[in-house]
Amino acid sequence: MNLNLKNKRALVCGSTQGIGKATAMALAKEGVDVTLVARNEEKLKQVVTELSNNNQQHNYIVADFQNPDELKLKIEQFVSENHGFHILVNNTGGPQGGPVFNADLSEFESAFTQHLKCNHVLVQAIVPTMKVLGYGRIVNVISTSVKQPLDGLGVSNTIRGAVASWSKTLANELGQFNITVNNVLPGATGTERLSEIINNKSGKTGKTVDEIAAMMQGAVPMKRFAKPEEIANAITFLASEAASYINGVNLPVDGGRTKSL
Repeated sequence: MNLNLKNKRALVCGSTQGIGKATAMALAKEGVDVTLVARNEEKLKQVVTELSNNNQQHNYIVADFQNPDELKLKIEQFVSENHGFHILVNNTGGPQGGPVFNADLSEFESAFTQHLKCNHVLVQAIVPTMKVLGYGRIVNVISTSVKQPLDGLGVSNTIRGAVASWSKTLANELGQFNITVNNVLPGATGTERLSEIINNKSGKTGKTVDEIAAMMQGAVPMKRFAKPEEIANAITFLASEAASYINGVNLPVDGGRTKSL
């Protein structure tokens, strides 16, 4: 299957590690010009050197997703000085875990800013160019919690659900312009975030890290965690011309762990 991604341009958020980095690398292999977005400039520079490059123009933007006003200024300036993007991958680290009842209001506000407000800032800055190009793919990396809330991730469950509803609404509005909006819902994936969750569960339960990991893997029909590259492959497909009639879906990439349809 030809994904027809050569010479497309993509903005990939949270792209210095984990799923974001794997996605940037997968898109670059398909001939996409990739612009990375994250807070740490040194890591951004390093990842740029790791991207496949066959006469491609890779770049990066330093931005903090806790500051949507700053992000807005930077992305608008970048778009005005360049040619805009065909692909936007919204991806950022999850909120701190814990029961929703114990969550402070500031935790909700911080997560809402980081996940929904910044996604919206990026969409508003990038979609006008997508309309001109006649091609747009927006892929939001969320969580299987939008289908089935996950224990101990109260704030995340709440905010991820809001992002999913925002995304579905956007898909209905933008489809007429050949712009699709879809959500990829990763299951437990071998990233730093997963290690953090396992360590937290270990500290709270007294079980070893290996015991917690084995228990979590046991809940997955495939009996293992995902690799970041496996999530990236799904994102890359949804970003391609081959996925031209897939719009407004929540796609779990979780080895079958989610019980609901």
